[in-house]
Amino acid sequence: MLFQIKSYLQFLWHSKNEHAVHSPFVFTLLTKCFYDKKSKPEYTVLRNYRKSLLENNNTIEVTDFGAGSKVFRSNTRVISKIAKTAGISPKRAELLFRITNYLQPDPNDSEQAKQSILEIGTSLGLATSAFSLGNLKAKITTLEGCPNTMAIAKSQFRQFGLNNINSEVTEFNAYLSKLNTEHFSLIYFDGNHSKKATLQYFELLLPTITNETVWIFDDIHWSPEMEEAWEIIKKHPKVTVTIDTFQWGLVFFRREQPKEHFVIRI
Repeated sequence: MLFQIKSYLQFLWHSKNEHAVHSPFVFTLLTKCFYDKKSKPEYTVLRNYRKSLLENNNTIEVTDFGAGSKVFRSNTRVISKIAKTAGISPKRAELLFRITNYLQPDPNDSEQAKQSILEIGTSLGLATSAFSLGNLKAKITTLEGCPNTMAIAKSQFRQFGLNNINSEVTEFNAYLSKLNTEHFSLIYFDGNHSKKATLQYFELLLPTITNETVWIFDDIHWSPEMEEAWEIIKKHPKVTVTIDTFQWGLVFFRREQPKEHFVIRI
């Protein structure tokens, strides 16, 4: 906890808003997407999705393949508490919706493929629902290692009519190793908050990028080793633009962009 407080204070010291950004691409992303304050009808669905989980006091046995939990001491967990402490926040869910909606391919551009989204780490599907609502025509694949957790998420998807989601219970490395010929417009990394796993996933998925791809890494300041992984990712020659929002690190591969790194308050 002390490390994260120190890291957040450093973030605040270095962070800027849109007025200090001179990249037209990033400036437009911030003003038209990140800082869009207008209410959306989909936000009500996101709130109801969360509410149904917060009212679920059943317990499940969680299989944790990641870096562990800083909240739970037991693998027997109440669903409502998982949603409250381990799930994406309401504010972040709305931002994820906006990012998905904003970055979806132009339907009039025949060279752009249908939006394909990969989520590494489903949990209860709070982030997945934001992807689904952000583009109902997108092909969404979400990966989860724990079958009991995924069962709850799949039940939620059915309840809320989110029909564009392909749910896979799998070991992440094994699944990602088979994706060399597939391309994703957006990948959300939220499955294993360790330096080794994060960098493994990064390397495994590099063959799937296009010029328009965006990757979002969750909890980049979760630990010293996650910060080390983030610094390595920023320096990779294929990475051109990164945005550090403290909770997330966004990565872009746009060849026409000069290499720039931004620390942005949202």
